[in-house]
Amino acid sequence: MDVLLANPRGFCAGVKRAILIVENALKIYKKTIYVKHELVHNKHVIEKLRNKGVMFVEKISDIPNNSIIVFSAHGVSKKTKEKALKKGLIILNATCPLVTKVHKEVSQASKKNIETIFIGHKGHPEVIGTIGQYNSTNSKIHLVESIEDIKKLPINLNHKKLNFFTQTTLSINNTRSIIKFLKKKFPYISGPKKEDICYATTNRQNAMIKLSKNSDIILVIGSKNSSNSKRLTELGEEIGVYTKQIESFLDIQKKWIKNIKYIGITAGASAPEFLVQQVIEYLKKMGAQNIKEISGNKEKISFKIPKYLTISKN
Repeated sequence: MDVLLANPRGFCAGVKRAILIVENALKIYKKTIYVKHELVHNKHVIEKLRNKGVMFVEKISDIPNNSIIVFSAHGVSKKTKEKALKKGLIILNATCPLVTKVHKEVSQASKKNIETIFIGHKGHPEVIGTIGQYNSTNSKIHLVESIEDIKKLPINLNHKKLNFFTQTTLSINNTRSIIKFLKKKFPYISGPKKEDICYATTNRQNAMIKLSKNSDIILVIGSKNSSNSKRLTELGEEIGVYTKQIESFLDIQKKWIKNIKYIGITAGASAPEFLVQQVIEYLKKMGAQNIKEISGNKEKISFKIPKYLTISKN
Protein backbone atom coordinates (compact mmCIF):
# COMPACT_ATOMS: atom_id res chain seq x y z
CA MET A 1 0.00 0.00 0.00
CA ASP A 2 1.02 3.63 -0.59
CA VAL A 3 0.67 6.58 1.76
CA LEU A 4 -0.48 9.97 0.44
CA LEU A 5 0.18 13.03 2.62
CA ALA A 6 -2.05 16.13 2.41
CA ASN A 7 -0.50 19.58 2.13
CA PRO A 8 -0.85 21.75 4.04
CA ARG A 9 -1.56 19.83 7.24
CA GLY A 10 -0.92 20.20 10.96
CA PHE A 11 0.05 23.30 12.91
CA CYS A 12 -1.19 26.68 11.71
CA ALA A 13 0.43 30.04 12.52
CA GLY A 14 -1.99 30.74 15.39
CA VAL A 15 -1.21 27.44 17.11
CA LYS A 16 2.55 27.90 16.69
CA ARG A 17 2.29 31.39 18.19
CA ALA A 18 0.26 30.21 21.19
CA ILE A 19 2.71 27.41 22.02
CA LEU A 20 5.70 29.74 21.66
CA ILE A 21 4.10 32.28 24.01
CA VAL A 22 3.70 29.66 26.75
CA GLU A 23 7.12 28.08 26.26
CA ASN A 24 8.86 31.47 26.37
CA ALA A 25 6.80 32.56 29.38
CA LEU A 26 8.05 29.49 31.27
CA LYS A 27 11.65 30.47 30.55
CA ILE A 28 11.22 34.20 31.27
CA TYR A 29 9.08 34.15 34.41
CA LYS A 30 10.43 30.89 35.86
CA LYS A 31 7.21 30.32 37.80
CA THR A 32 3.90 28.51 37.32
CA ILE A 33 2.09 29.57 34.16
CA TYR A 34 -1.70 29.14 34.20
CA VAL A 35 -3.65 28.69 30.98
CA LYS A 36 -7.39 29.33 30.70
CA HIS A 37 -8.83 26.19 29.07
CA GLU A 38 -6.62 24.08 26.79
CA LEU A 39 -4.12 26.27 24.95
CA VAL A 40 -4.96 24.43 21.72
CA HIS A 41 -7.17 21.39 21.23
CA ASN A 42 -4.61 18.61 21.15
CA LYS A 43 -4.02 16.34 24.12
CA HIS A 44 -0.39 15.60 23.15
CA VAL A 45 0.47 19.31 23.08
CA ILE A 46 -1.32 19.84 26.41
CA GLU A 47 0.41 16.88 28.06
CA LYS A 48 3.82 18.11 26.92
CA LEU A 49 3.19 21.57 28.41
CA ARG A 50 1.71 20.07 31.59
CA ASN A 51 4.92 18.08 32.05
CA LYS A 52 6.81 21.38 31.93
CA GLY A 53 4.73 22.72 34.79
CA VAL A 54 1.89 24.52 33.01
CA MET A 55 -1.45 24.46 34.87
CA PHE A 56 -4.64 24.33 32.82
CA VAL A 57 -7.77 25.73 34.48
CA GLU A 58 -11.35 26.42 33.47
CA LYS A 59 -12.19 28.97 36.16
CA ILE A 60 -10.34 32.21 36.82
CA SER A 61 -11.33 31.82 40.47
CA ASP A 62 -9.04 28.76 40.69
CA ILE A 63 -5.95 30.85 39.96
CA PRO A 64 -4.05 32.48 42.86
CA ASN A 65 -4.03 36.30 42.88
CA ASN A 66 -1.18 38.03 41.03
CA SER A 67 -0.34 34.89 39.02
CA ILE A 68 0.40 34.68 35.29
CA ILE A 69 -2.52 33.69 33.07
CA VAL A 70 -2.39 32.83 29.37
CA PHE A 71 -5.58 33.14 27.35
CA SER A 72 -5.78 30.21 24.90
CA ALA A 73 -5.67 30.47 21.12
CA HIS A 74 -9.49 30.29 21.10
CA GLY A 75 -9.86 33.61 22.94
CA VAL A 76 -11.98 34.58 25.94
CA SER A 77 -14.95 36.82 26.70
CA LYS A 78 -14.69 40.38 28.02
CA LYS A 79 -16.06 39.18 31.38
CA THR A 80 -13.28 36.60 31.69
CA LYS A 81 -10.68 39.29 31.07
CA GLU A 82 -12.33 41.53 33.69
CA LYS A 83 -12.23 38.72 36.25
CA ALA A 84 -8.53 38.17 35.56
CA LEU A 85 -7.77 41.87 36.04
CA LYS A 86 -9.70 42.00 39.31
CA LYS A 87 -7.47 39.20 40.66
CA GLY A 88 -4.37 41.13 39.65
CA LEU A 89 -3.34 38.48 37.13
CA ILE A 90 -0.62 39.18 34.57
CA ILE A 91 -2.34 38.47 31.26
CA LEU A 92 -0.47 36.93 28.34
CA ASN A 93 -2.84 36.83 25.39
CA ALA A 94 -2.28 33.86 23.07
CA THR A 95 -5.56 34.38 21.20
CA CYS A 96 -5.08 33.72 17.49
CA PRO A 97 -4.94 37.08 15.66
CA LEU A 98 -7.61 35.83 13.24
CA VAL A 99 -9.94 35.13 16.17
CA THR A 100 -9.11 38.59 17.55
CA LYS A 101 -10.23 40.00 14.18
CA VAL A 102 -13.68 38.46 14.70
CA HIS A 103 -13.73 39.71 18.31
CA LYS A 104 -13.23 43.27 17.05
CA GLU A 105 -15.98 42.88 14.44
CA VAL A 106 -18.48 41.65 17.03
CA SER A 107 -17.43 44.31 19.55
CA GLN A 108 -17.90 47.08 16.98
CA ALA A 109 -21.38 45.77 16.11
CA SER A 110 -22.19 45.77 19.83
CA LYS A 111 -21.06 49.40 20.27
CA LYS A 112 -23.23 50.44 17.32
CA ASN A 113 -26.22 48.48 18.68
CA ILE A 114 -26.36 46.39 15.51
CA GLU A 115 -28.31 43.16 15.90
CA THR A 116 -25.86 40.35 15.16
CA ILE A 117 -26.07 36.75 13.99
CA PHE A 118 -23.06 34.57 14.78
CA ILE A 119 -22.54 31.30 12.92
CA GLY A 120 -20.71 28.77 15.09
CA HIS A 121 -20.86 25.64 17.20
CA LYS A 122 -22.55 26.05 20.57
CA GLY A 123 -20.25 25.44 23.53
CA HIS A 124 -16.97 25.77 21.61
CA PRO A 125 -14.49 28.03 23.48
CA GLU A 126 -14.00 30.27 20.45
CA VAL A 127 -17.75 30.80 20.17
CA ILE A 128 -18.13 31.52 23.90
CA GLY A 129 -15.28 34.02 23.75
CA THR A 130 -16.56 35.74 20.61
CA ILE A 131 -20.16 36.04 21.76
CA GLY A 132 -18.71 37.40 25.00
CA GLN A 133 -17.48 40.47 23.08
CA TYR A 134 -21.08 41.58 22.58
CA ASN A 135 -22.61 43.48 25.49
CA SER A 136 -25.18 45.90 24.05
CA THR A 137 -28.28 46.56 26.15
CA ASN A 138 -30.32 47.71 23.13
CA SER A 139 -29.64 44.82 20.74
CA LYS A 140 -28.74 41.14 20.80
CA ILE A 141 -26.38 38.56 19.33
CA HIS A 142 -27.94 35.30 18.11
CA LEU A 143 -26.00 32.04 17.71
CA VAL A 144 -26.97 29.82 14.78
CA GLU A 145 -25.51 26.46 13.76
CA SER A 146 -27.75 25.63 10.82
CA ILE A 147 -30.38 26.87 8.40
CA GLU A 148 -33.01 25.45 10.77
CA ASP A 149 -31.70 27.76 13.51
CA ILE A 150 -32.11 30.74 11.19
CA LYS A 151 -35.76 29.82 10.64
CA LYS A 152 -36.26 29.99 14.42
CA LEU A 153 -34.83 33.50 14.80
CA PRO A 154 -37.17 36.16 16.27
CA ILE A 155 -39.34 37.72 13.59
CA ASN A 156 -38.86 41.20 15.05
CA LEU A 157 -35.19 41.46 14.06
CA ASN A 158 -34.17 44.84 12.66
CA HIS A 159 -33.68 43.65 9.07
CA LYS A 160 -31.98 46.87 7.94
CA LYS A 161 -29.51 46.98 10.82
CA LEU A 162 -28.21 43.44 10.95
CA ASN A 163 -24.73 41.86 10.83
CA PHE A 164 -23.38 38.32 10.63
CA PHE A 165 -19.98 36.87 11.53
CA THR A 166 -18.62 33.32 11.79
CA GLN A 167 -16.39 31.05 13.82
CA THR A 168 -12.96 30.66 12.17
CA THR A 169 -12.93 26.84 11.96
CA LEU A 170 -16.20 25.99 10.23
CA SER A 171 -16.96 23.85 7.19
CA ILE A 172 -16.55 26.07 4.13
CA ASN A 173 -19.38 24.42 2.16
CA ASN A 174 -21.82 24.27 5.05
CA THR A 175 -21.14 27.87 6.06
CA ARG A 176 -21.55 29.04 2.48
CA SER A 177 -25.04 27.47 2.40
CA ILE A 178 -25.99 29.08 5.73
CA ILE A 179 -24.80 32.53 4.59
CA LYS A 180 -26.68 32.15 1.31
CA PHE A 181 -29.89 31.40 3.24
CA LEU A 182 -29.22 34.32 5.62
CA LYS A 183 -28.86 36.77 2.73
CA LYS A 184 -32.02 35.45 1.12
CA LYS A 185 -34.02 35.88 4.34
CA PHE A 186 -32.38 39.18 5.31
CA PRO A 187 -31.45 41.02 2.06
CA TYR A 188 -29.97 43.99 3.96
CA ILE A 189 -27.70 41.91 6.21
CA SER A 190 -24.00 42.86 6.27
CA GLY A 191 -21.06 40.52 6.73
CA PRO A 192 -17.32 40.87 7.35
CA LYS A 193 -15.24 42.64 4.67
CA LYS A 194 -13.05 39.56 4.58
CA GLU A 195 -14.51 36.18 5.50
CA ASP A 196 -13.98 34.99 9.06
CA ILE A 197 -13.14 31.36 8.28
CA CYS A 198 -9.35 31.37 8.60
CA TYR A 199 -6.80 30.63 5.88
CA ALA A 200 -5.62 27.46 7.68
CA THR A 201 -9.11 25.96 7.84
CA THR A 202 -9.68 26.80 4.15
CA ASN A 203 -6.31 25.40 3.03
CA ARG A 204 -6.70 22.16 4.98
CA GLN A 205 -10.20 21.56 3.67
CA ASN A 206 -9.06 22.19 0.09
CA ALA A 207 -6.12 19.81 0.66
CA MET A 208 -8.59 17.23 1.98
CA ILE A 209 -10.62 17.47 -1.22
CA LYS A 210 -7.46 16.96 -3.29
CA LEU A 211 -6.34 14.05 -1.12
CA SER A 212 -9.71 12.33 -1.42
CA LYS A 213 -9.41 11.98 -5.20
CA ASN A 214 -6.79 9.22 -4.92
CA SER A 215 -7.37 7.75 -1.44
CA ASP A 216 -9.24 4.58 -0.50
CA ILE A 217 -9.22 5.62 3.16
CA ILE A 218 -8.23 8.89 4.86
CA LEU A 219 -6.89 9.14 8.40
CA VAL A 220 -7.46 12.55 9.99
CA ILE A 221 -5.07 13.14 12.89
CA GLY A 222 -6.59 15.39 15.53
CA SER A 223 -8.10 15.37 19.01
CA LYS A 224 -11.81 14.74 19.46
CA ASN A 225 -12.45 18.30 20.67
CA SER A 226 -10.62 19.89 17.73
CA SER A 227 -13.17 21.74 15.62
CA ASN A 228 -11.05 21.97 12.48
CA SER A 229 -10.16 18.25 12.69
CA LYS A 230 -13.85 17.34 13.00
CA ARG A 231 -14.65 19.45 9.94
CA LEU A 232 -11.96 17.58 7.94
CA THR A 233 -13.46 14.26 9.01
CA GLU A 234 -16.97 15.39 8.07
CA LEU A 235 -15.70 16.64 4.71
CA GLY A 236 -14.15 13.27 3.90
CA GLU A 237 -17.40 11.55 4.77
CA GLU A 238 -19.41 14.02 2.65
CA ILE A 239 -17.14 13.38 -0.32
CA GLY A 240 -17.69 9.66 0.12
CA VAL A 241 -14.23 8.47 1.13
CA TYR A 242 -13.92 6.12 4.09
CA THR A 243 -12.60 8.54 6.74
CA LYS A 244 -11.44 7.95 10.33
CA GLN A 245 -10.34 10.55 12.87
CA ILE A 246 -7.54 9.37 15.13
CA GLU A 247 -5.52 10.94 17.94
CA SER A 248 -2.42 8.85 17.21
CA PHE A 249 -1.26 5.66 15.47
CA LEU A 250 -2.55 3.72 18.50
CA ASP A 251 -6.12 4.31 17.30
CA ILE A 252 -5.58 2.66 13.92
CA GLN A 253 -7.43 -0.63 13.53
CA LYS A 254 -5.83 -3.19 11.22
CA LYS A 255 -9.18 -4.03 9.64
CA TRP A 256 -9.41 -0.45 8.29
CA ILE A 257 -6.36 -0.90 6.09
CA LYS A 258 -6.75 -4.53 5.07
CA ASN A 259 -6.53 -4.82 1.25
CA ILE A 260 -6.23 -1.03 0.96
CA LYS A 261 -4.03 0.39 -1.82
CA TYR A 262 -3.94 4.14 -1.05
CA ILE A 263 -4.05 5.58 2.46
CA GLY A 264 -4.46 9.35 2.72
CA ILE A 265 -3.22 11.19 5.81
CA THR A 266 -3.97 14.71 6.98
CA ALA A 267 -3.85 16.51 10.33
CA GLY A 268 -5.88 19.26 11.95
CA ALA A 269 -4.38 22.70 12.62
CA SER A 270 -3.59 21.83 16.26
CA ALA A 271 -1.98 18.42 15.58
CA PRO A 272 1.85 18.29 15.74
CA GLU A 273 3.81 16.80 12.83
CA PHE A 274 5.43 14.11 15.01
CA LEU A 275 2.02 12.40 15.21
CA VAL A 276 1.93 12.23 11.41
CA GLN A 277 5.42 10.72 11.33
CA GLN A 278 4.45 8.12 13.95
CA VAL A 279 1.47 7.10 11.81
CA ILE A 280 3.76 6.77 8.78
CA GLU A 281 6.22 4.57 10.71
CA TYR A 282 3.35 2.37 11.91
CA LEU A 283 2.02 1.99 8.36
CA LYS A 284 5.50 1.10 7.10
CA LYS A 285 5.54 -1.77 9.58
CA MET A 286 2.14 -2.78 8.23
CA GLY A 287 3.50 -2.93 4.68
CA ALA A 288 3.37 0.63 3.33
CA GLN A 289 5.82 1.00 0.45
CA ASN A 290 5.78 4.52 -0.96
CA ILE A 291 5.22 7.80 0.91
CA LYS A 292 4.08 10.59 -1.38
CA GLU A 293 3.54 14.27 -0.50
CA ILE A 294 0.58 15.75 -2.38
CA SER A 295 1.25 19.28 -3.65
CA GLY A 296 -0.82 22.09 -2.11
CA ASN A 297 -0.82 25.71 -0.97
CA LYS A 298 2.42 26.70 0.73
CA GLU A 299 1.66 28.59 3.92
CA LYS A 300 4.06 31.44 4.59
CA ILE A 301 1.93 33.21 7.20
CA SER A 302 3.42 33.69 10.66
CA PHE A 303 2.22 35.68 13.67
CA LYS A 304 4.62 37.57 15.90
CA ILE A 305 4.54 37.20 19.66
CA PRO A 306 4.76 40.24 22.00
CA LYS A 307 8.29 41.69 22.14
CA TYR A 308 8.53 41.21 25.89
CA LEU A 309 8.10 37.46 25.35
CA THR A 310 10.80 37.23 22.71
CA ILE A 311 13.92 35.33 23.70
CA SER A 312 17.19 36.22 21.99
CA LYS A 313 18.77 33.35 20.05
CA ASN A 314 22.27 34.69 20.71
